[in-house]
Amino acid sequence: QVQLVESGGGLVQAGGSLRLSCAASGGILSINDMGWYRQPPGKQRELVATITTGGSANYADSVKDRFIISRDNAKNAVFLQMNSLKPEDTAVYYCNAKDIMGNVNNWYLTIWGQGTQVTVSS
Repeated sequence: QVQLVESGGGLVQAGGSLRLSCAASGGILSINDMGWYRQPPGKQRELVATITTGGSANYADSVKDRFIISRDNAKNAVFLQMNSLKPEDTAVYYCNAKDIMGNVNNWYLTIWGQGTQVTVSS
């Protein structure tokens, strides 16, 4: 079964940096878009950044010029480098993958990771 596993969350002071990682496992032939979403306390889940197989990235306005998304297609992995973190970046961050083809003729429209907590103190 295909799944996404995130790592790299934690507690950091405002102005600091964190790097999130997400790896897909379970016999994968291909993944289309990958990305990161977040859910702040008491709020709905929101887009942070997405990246295509070819490396084209899209960012939420709130994180532009501070966060960088990248991926390693060979390892079915996506990363989020978060710089100049602010208290309002505090949230559970979720990895997402779309249009996943498995190697046993299985296909998934979208898969979510379990989430990793990022807390930024002021």
